[in-house]
Amino acid sequence: MERLRHDDPPRLGPYLTLARLDADSTDGGAVPERRYLARTADGERTVLLCAPLPDAAAPAAWAVEAELASRLSVPRFLRPASQGSEAGLPWYAVPYTPVLPLPAALAAHGGPLPEDLVRRLGAALAAGLAAAHARGQAHAGVSPAAVLLGAAGPLLGCFGAVRSAAPGGRPGLDPGCLAPELRSGGRPEPLGDVFALGAVLAYAASGHTVPEQSELPPGLRRLLASCLARDPADRPSAPQVLHALSTTGPARTPAPAPAPAATPAATVLDEQAPPPLPGRVVAALAAQSAELLASELPAAPPARPAPQKVH
Repeated sequence: MERLRHDDPPRLGPYLTLARLDADSTDGGAVPERRYLARTADGERTVLLCAPLPDAAAPAAWAVEAELASRLSVPRFLRPASQGSEAGLPWYAVPYTPVLPLPAALAAHGGPLPEDLVRRLGAALAAGLAAAHARGQAHAGVSPAAVLLGAAGPLLGCFGAVRSAAPGGRPGLDPGCLAPELRSGGRPEPLGDVFALGAVLAYAASGHTVPEQSELPPGLRRLLASCLARDPADRPSAPQVLHALSTTGPARTPAPAPAPAATPAATVLDEQAPPPLPGRVVAALAAQSAELLASELPAAPPARPAPQKVH
């Protein structure tokens, strides 16, 4: 949660902007849209509010992608609840729940995330991508900043960032997340999402989207190398990534057998059991909520005096 800057809109639609969600970052933090924490003037509703970047060459295309995202019901995809336009600037809003972009989560944690958590996050995101790909839809915006971590599990925002970029323009994503075929102007496809997912998991495990093999946990090296293959034909599908993350992992001490009446243990496929977050990340989420609840709405601009008649 960062303070507003002079070029941030004070209001979009019925919402007054209170703070930025994203901090400036040079590694993994490139975001293809502006994201704010905002509230209605009556203080009743708090939202995550998104709008295109000030220098976006194709705001209309951004709005089209937001409309498409609002009609998709895909697990783990951030789904706009309302949309509009203010002075030609399109926006969409999502009801607020405490979330941290993945770069902010790594900053709060003090470095890369544990391998087990990376696997659980990856499985949740791969499940969402697999559901979208089964419908013939590529996300086309997967990057570290697009991953929002919360108590209910990860969400993917920045939908359609590559498609909404102007021809020949940059989509605002971390360059390490762009598959070679997209860098050369190719059309976004599901296997491009798999490449980006591999870069995101590499970032979560090492702090870099293009790390050295030695920086990655040994148990993830082979899978991530296949996701990041230059030739799309050499990459696994999202369901294959999900299967690999769900069935293998770092060595664990075997748990004692549950009693006959015990509730079945949760798995990474269980939507009701989101990945447990590290304590420092949970503390950062709590601090964000406390700061937001304490934020005062901006003062309303003074009313303009009625024009006086001149006699």
